[in-house]
Amino acid sequence: MYYERVSKFLDKIEKEDTKIRAFIEIYYDDALAKAKELDKKVNEGKKLGKLAGKAIAIKNNIAIKGKLLSCASKMLENYIAPYNAHVIEKINAEDGIILGSTNLDEFACGSDTTNSAFFQTRNPLNIEYVPGGTSGGSAAAVAANFIDIALGSDTGGSIRCPASFCGVVGIKPTYGLVSRYGLSDTTMSLDQIGPITQSVNDAKLMLSVIAGKDERDQTTYRTQKMKLKYSGKPSIAIVKEFLDGADEQIIKNFHLLIEKLNIGGYNIKEVSIPTIKYAIPIYYLTVFAEFSSAMQKYDGLRYGKIDYILENINESVNELRGDKFGLEVKRRILLGTYITTQEYQKEWYGKTLSARAVLKKEIEFVLSKYDVLLGPTMSTLPWKIGEKSNPLEMYLADILTVPANLAGIPAGSVPFGKVGKFKPGIQILGNRFGEGKVFALMEEIEMLEVE
Repeated sequence: MYYERVSKFLDKIEKEDTKIRAFIEIYYDDALAKAKELDKKVNEGKKLGKLAGKAIAIKNNIAIKGKLLSCASKMLENYIAPYNAHVIEKINAEDGIILGSTNLDEFACGSDTTNSAFFQTRNPLNIEYVPGGTSGGSAAAVAANFIDIALGSDTGGSIRCPASFCGVVGIKPTYGLVSRYGLSDTTMSLDQIGPITQSVNDAKLMLSVIAGKDERDQTTYRTQKMKLKYSGKPSIAIVKEFLDGADEQIIKNFHLLIEKLNIGGYNIKEVSIPTIKYAIPIYYLTVFAEFSSAMQKYDGLRYGKIDYILENINESVNELRGDKFGLEVKRRILLGTYITTQEYQKEWYGKTLSARAVLKKEIEFVLSKYDVLLGPTMSTLPWKIGEKSNPLEMYLADILTVPANLAGIPAGSVPFGKVGKFKPGIQILGNRFGEGKVFALMEEIEMLEVE
């Protein structure tokens, strides 16, 4: 039963992923062995886990013992993970079947999964377009029906952006709800692992498995704080700044949704969160500072491999980092190093932390009056591969997704409507540990019919 199902997924991947390029590595033997094990359990009448038979893919910045953990970088192109991430332990315990690892922007630096050191991933809805980033490989694998569920990581929208671009479901949980043990850090105060799926129900299922306290990650909380069920109609605040500058087609699609929710009896009000206009500089200055610190360990001694020794170790490390890191990774390291120097730290990083606190307070104030915030996930439709080469254009594309990470709150993207071949995402943000209300509205939107 499970063996046959997994075999079909693997056959489809082998035939069709040559044009999508969602996967960095496929675990043929391991996946089939796990499927055989589950079939044996069924025949013996043994109890199966919550994820029994689910075909799963993992973003290649999450550790799977004995498998390549490259972060899509030449720096780690031969690095094998020596242990399992917490989320992998949870998936294995609940009988999930991991089929492989997926492509990403190098060290999760990017907005469209064209910054991988190995190859670009394409959008299954139209292969001339990007899948979104940085978890684009995971979203593409789900959208192409290669798997049931994928895990991604979200620093400022890296689950929700590709979910929106590929027309699938994605959820960034409350910060601290899912352990980051085994995740390669991008920005430790923002990063969160979460699921990308074909349905809201599967997203809830996977989150129920991977959430919970992990003693190896002191930011995590016990699952008692998480409520995945909510009965009733959440009150909705539309943040007017979420529509500022959005494409006309995105706005039109969003207004169609609001009409349907009004007919459905939802309490909807428009609100303003003024500091959102500063979200991009707040976010990227935070990212640059924390990322430059996190990347110090890639020196060829602990991670990465120096193939040559120059006159001194400093020269060797500099040569290695110059050779193995891509342009966007170098840009973020240099900017982060600059703004955290003693000379500029107070002026840049200090003000960033203060502004982040103000934004968080404004968001929390609105969410004290309404159950959820609502808006488009992305202000644009997917762009063609190679269309955006200016890094500032890439940074600005994250304007609607970064506020949730800065505030540490849950945010989900669910497809609604259709624009050409694409299914734009609608984003729902909730209070800390308010995933139940977020999922409730996501489920409602998922069921709405569009003429």
